[in-house]
Amino acid sequence: MDPLVVGIVAGLLGLSFGAFGVLAFRASQRQRQLLEGPTPEPGFPEGAADVLSVLGKAFVVVDAIDGVVRASPAAYAYGLVRGHTVVHRELLQMTAKVRGNGVILEKQFELPRGPLGQGTIIVSVRAAVLGDEYILLLADDRTEITRTERIRNDFVANVSHELKTPVGAISLLAEALETSPDDEDTVRRFAQRMHKEASRLAALVQDIIELSRLQGADVVHQGKPVDINDVVADAVDRSRLAAEAKNIEVRVGGRTDVPVFGDADLLANAFRNLIDNAIRYSPENTKVGVGIRHKDGLVSVSVTDQGEGLKPEDQERVFERFYRVDAARSRQTGGTGLGLSIVKHVVENHGGEVTVWSQPGKGSTFTVRLPDLEKEPEEESAAARPPEQGVIA
Repeated sequence: MDPLVVGIVAGLLGLSFGAFGVLAFRASQRQRQLLEGPTPEPGFPEGAADVLSVLGKAFVVVDAIDGVVRASPAAYAYGLVRGHTVVHRELLQMTAKVRGNGVILEKQFELPRGPLGQGTIIVSVRAAVLGDEYILLLADDRTEITRTERIRNDFVANVSHELKTPVGAISLLAEALETSPDDEDTVRRFAQRMHKEASRLAALVQDIIELSRLQGADVVHQGKPVDINDVVADAVDRSRLAAEAKNIEVRVGGRTDVPVFGDADLLANAFRNLIDNAIRYSPENTKVGVGIRHKDGLVSVSVTDQGEGLKPEDQERVFERFYRVDAARSRQTGGTGLGLSIVKHVVENHGGEVTVWSQPGKGSTFTVRLPDLEKEPEEESAAARPPEQGVIA
């Protein structure tokens, strides 16, 4: 046989065996991968994902180019991550610093909640190296805690300011009395003003004490069935003198046979504040309406005045502590700016809500909704049973 032909045949056979060997090797590799499972991500510690899932905090894991490798549902809910991208520049700056020097950083940010609106979220973020090439961001939502701290600080500052005003006025009036003890008209005028400032100071202190008492009230464990008709009647009776002073008639309409669960004194105080408010801001010789109804498992009490009404921007803030629509008028009428915040606190402690409807020039209606007290199964079955023989139904 021709040696050239033999060489070509031998080469082709060798090439075939080599190709077969490569294919066999690759098939063996695939089989091994199927048996061993997927190849782990390079540098990602084994079990890290399981640990992160039970931390109870939002987390984001980014790679060397800040692409999101893993993120918890909370991270998306907080608006920290969108798709596979970290949204906020502040967080990317943290990852860059950690990647550069390997130290652990912890900062608190106030970040936009989303692409629209003005909502923000306050998060405490901790950034650290994870494995060979990843950066971990742990985020803890501090929005409510920070907001509560701000409210407390604002409350202390507002209390200090509100107390200083009548105390300072009483001090100045006392000095004026000392300088003119023989002028009866001056003494009488200044004494009346001192009495007014002292009354305002007493009302302010009483409201502050009431707010403090509400902080420690435990309606859930200390409450009992309350007849809302009696509570409203008590609140109207407490406001009778203020109504008679302005010749305002307080009319009560409707009633409910279903009780609510709570504290009768706290509820009476809340409704008295609403009725006093309606009387204070209604013109003389007008009417204030109080309506009671029960529908869909809720007991509602509405208080309607004939005052000037509220602007939309005032309606959003009217339940804030010390907020006054017209500060000068409120001080003149004796308002402390705490009445409606007390109402809101009482109602929320009873599992209800208070809302306001108002239009400028058409008065305002404040509505309190409280869940009714459901009957116990034994009571319902007893009520459904026919009376026993010999007992007059």
